[in-house]
Amino acid sequence: PSPSSTDSSAPEHRDPHKLPNFTSSSLTSPRAPILYLPPLLSSLPPQYPRHSHVPSSTRTPKTTDTRLPDIDPASLALHKALHNFSPATDDYANTAYADAFNWNELELPEEEEREWYCVAFRSIRKAGSETGPLYEADKLAHEEAIQNGGLIMYWYGIPDAETGLNLATCIWQSRQHAIAANARPHHIRAMRLAVTSYEKYSLERYRLRKRKGESGVEVLEYGSGEVGW
Repeated sequence: PSPSSTDSSAPEHRDPHKLPNFTSSSLTSPRAPILYLPPLLSSLPPQYPRHSHVPSSTRTPKTTDTRLPDIDPASLALHKALHNFSPATDDYANTAYADAFNWNELELPEEEEREWYCVAFRSIRKAGSETGPLYEADKLAHEEAIQNGGLIMYWYGIPDAETGLNLATCIWQSRQHAIAANARPHHIRAMRLAVTSYEKYSLERYRLRKRKGESGVEVLEYGSGEVGW
């Protein structure tokens, strides 16, 4: 076959964390489903309008139907900055958390000073484990966390093609918010399913720090003490 015919039949490789480019033919006659995994930002409380400015058209986030009950000004600034959140490498599942994402591209007002609590979840699924129940439990736990407050963003990747290792992460307004979510019924059910659905998994905890007088943020390993409010 000619190179042109070979190319036309080959599956197109694209980054699932970037907004797809659609054409009239791909919309009307798609060859296959298109995977799109942007950051999933918790919708703001009703008194706040949705952010109208998106820093990059290739990194358009999704927002939830469920709204946060409240949010402080510094976390509101972070919420806006996270519209630009994305992996810094395709190998994020095997990369240190501080290097796995584009933290250096997030910019907040210099006058803000705050810390947020981050949790990273690395996992490998068991061969043959059912996806449906775990997905539904995770969805309900996510909505539950937003309703009870504190969850700013949830992001998840796709398994590494060779190792099967995957990475997901949450950013919370405070460590206390995350601890409270752990005790909720949907979260408990999701964690019980995780025990039977994953070959192995691990949790990592971090501080996301914004210093006054600087516009950027830094990621630090969590040791002890409170984070956030």
